[in-house]
Amino acid sequence: MNRSIVIGSTLVLVLAAFAVGRYSGRSGGKEPLATKRVQYYVDPMHPSYRSDKPGIAPDCGMALVPVYEGEDVGAKLQLPPGAVRVGPETQQLVGVRAEAVEKNSGTRMIRTTGRVEADETRVHRVMAGTEGWVRSLENNPPGTVVKQNELLATVYSKEFRNAEQAYISSVTSLDRMKTGRDQPADPNKMGDASMRINEEQLRALGMGELQIKDLAKNRQITRDVTISSPIDGIVLVRTIAPGERFENGSEFYRIADLSKVWILADLYGEEAKAVTAGTRVKVTVREMSRTLYARVSQSPPLFDPESRTLKLRLEADNPGFLLRPDMFVDLEFSGKAPAGLSVPQEAILDSGTKKIVYVESSEGVFEPREVQIGTAFGNRITIAHGLKEGDRVVTSGNFLVDSESRMRSSALAAAAPTDQTARAMDRDIDPERDPVCGMSINPGKSTAEGRQENYKRQVFLFCSEKCQRAFHGDPAKYAGVKITSTASSARALSRDHD
Repeated sequence: MNRSIVIGSTLVLVLAAFAVGRYSGRSGGKEPLATKRVQYYVDPMHPSYRSDKPGIAPDCGMALVPVYEGEDVGAKLQLPPGAVRVGPETQQLVGVRAEAVEKNSGTRMIRTTGRVEADETRVHRVMAGTEGWVRSLENNPPGTVVKQNELLATVYSKEFRNAEQAYISSVTSLDRMKTGRDQPADPNKMGDASMRINEEQLRALGMGELQIKDLAKNRQITRDVTISSPIDGIVLVRTIAPGERFENGSEFYRIADLSKVWILADLYGEEAKAVTAGTRVKVTVREMSRTLYARVSQSPPLFDPESRTLKLRLEADNPGFLLRPDMFVDLEFSGKAPAGLSVPQEAILDSGTKKIVYVESSEGVFEPREVQIGTAFGNRITIAHGLKEGDRVVTSGNFLVDSESRMRSSALAAAAPTDQTARAMDRDIDPERDPVCGMSINPGKSTAEGRQENYKRQVFLFCSEKCQRAFHGDPAKYAGVKITSTASSARALSRDHD
């Protein structure tokens, strides 16, 4: 009896194990979908719309689909051609970021570079008033700081000797007139006039003030004439060398007073219009980590054909000769912002013929959109057409999104179209778009469910019965509207990028 019970129990256990094994093998160890709990219902075209109960999507009348626990909502999406979905983990990994399209504020920051130049009204040229030879030079190459009346060079010219003799004679005659008994009615006036004429001749030939005074005091004709600096400044140019012969009108030195300098800023047309005279500008000397300020001058900017920019002139004080000619500095100032919408310049992908941005149509879903751009300012660019305020555009990682979009578009383009699809494309009708609402559709599914209409030898497919009824009521209204195919646009975009 006990033996029969043991054998029976063993057979029951074997059969139970066999049944469990078969069930596990069929289910693959996974929990049946029917036992999972529905988290919410989602619009397959716009996953941002969610509902806690089944129903119809309000935008196009499509049935909401359930999303179960642990299920990726991306599996429920019916992405339009060209659009891609990037999960949050991938976004974080590759640095995909999106920013909202904004209206421009009243002011904007403009950052550019500028080149320092000497103030032309403070540049003095030491010129030769006659021909002669250079006897010697002091140690004053370009860049040397010199003081007023400091010795620069010594030259010789025979014309100086004649001018010196005439000057000494006029000084001596003036002294005799002042001390003699037989004097003209106004001897001082006549003597002074003659002396001033000869003195001006010496200056015109290039003799400095100190040597002229010494000549009047000592009354000794000198062989060499000294050339001295007319101002405190910096030597910009020196064109002579010892022993060199010079002609009348030759330039010896160019000396600049750099206590005030000009800064020429490179601006594009729209940026220059945003800046007014007197605007305060922040000037940064990057190599020295120094900052000072300048003002926009009253002079209008000049166009530079080489850089194709406008040269805006700034005027700045230059304490300690911090700024030197031909030095480059960073400039930052505020100007009036253009009206309209703007996005960061990094958001724009330029294919050469088109400007594309990727818009986040729903969470993690990005669609390409062609835009028309306006003027650039700072690191932003205005949008003339294609976006509205609040749209979120990709500003970082958009090249990755673009690559994914192009690969997906290439896969769609490789799929062979049906005869109905080909005929529709020939007539500029998008077979994957509802002509009523423009939503993306599945041509095979719409055809199988009877959501199609024939009108003037064209086949129109619909995403829902609601759109089909609207078309049936007034087909001329919708049949004449040309809907741009997202697939075609994506293929064109792919060709442009390639």
